[in-house]
Amino acid sequence: MEIAIIAHDAKKNAIIEFLNENQAFFKHKKVQLIATGTTGSKIKSAGYQVEALLSGPLGGDAQIASRVAEGNCKLVIFFRDPLEKHPHEPDVLMLLRLCDVHNVPLATNKATASLLIKSFIEEN
Repeated sequence: MEIAIIAHDAKKNAIIEFLNENQAFFKHKKVQLIATGTTGSKIKSAGYQVEALLSGPLGGDAQIASRVAEGNCKLVIFFRDPLEKHPHEPDVLMLLRLCDVHNVPLATNKATASLLIKSFIEEN
């Protein structure tokens, strides 16, 4: 199962903490992680296998949106920073829209992400 991991700069430490709290799930052989560039680098440094795409502002959000539209990405975890402006906001909105269009679960905070992970664990 392909899972996208994205985090704005102010949330990168929080996403690593979340992955570590749920590492049995995220390191399972059936889980394939993809991430935007800088987030992907941090995830690799934390000891996870991840395919790092472009940085979000350079097209990484759009790459993940494409994978959602193609039916490859089954879950998106995007720890957003709602208090800052982001130059790639149109790409972010496109990703959120495509998750809705293609009925792909999307978590934008730790509470929702935890519920989704728990749901996937219980399902399998």
